[in-house]
Amino acid sequence: MSEEHDYEYEYNDQGEIVYYAVRPNKTQIKKDMAALFALSEEISELSAAQLKYLELPENIHKALIEVSGMPHKGARKRLLKFIAGQLHKIDVEPVLEKLARMKNKSAHAVREHHIVERWRDKLIAGGNDALTELLDEQPHVDRQQLRQLVRNAQKEAEAVKPPKSSRLLYRYLKDLFKVESEAESEEDAELEDVDELEDE
Repeated sequence: MSEEHDYEYEYNDQGEIVYYAVRPNKTQIKKDMAALFALSEEISELSAAQLKYLELPENIHKALIEVSGMPHKGARKRLLKFIAGQLHKIDVEPVLEKLARMKNKSAHAVREHHIVERWRDKLIAGGNDALTELLDEQPHVDRQQLRQLVRNAQKEAEAVKPPKSSRLLYRYLKDLFKVESEAESEEDAELEDVDELEDE
């Protein structure tokens, strides 16, 4: 099997260009292929919607859909090697950027979920003190609605009933923190625009 070479050139004594092959760095090629194989494995775990978002060439996209349903055996490894080889032929930077964006979004969603869960449990257990603390933090909240949701969830917990009111409270808090998070994102974007204008 013939190796692919990069070519460099120099001028000889007559001023003619002389090309010569540069031997490929085999260690670097192995590292690159190992990284692409790891990338293939990572993106093979994504959902169909996430795969679509990556906008990969059709042959890679089809192979990834096929490999996602395969058991962890030799045939799967061979197909992942094929995918890695195909990724080697394209510019993977845009793929890596989109993957990083998706990971950040997922990490943010997990953080948001924990914040909302903590507040819900705190409000149900802590009564008026916790409620006052949240209202100080979120002055624009609908106080009457929040008080009613907390009261219902507390009664439900005391009566050991299914957590219907608790879920409603969670949903209300989730929407509340989502609005706040979106407002912060808009503020950050505006600040970035200002910074760019100042740099010009």
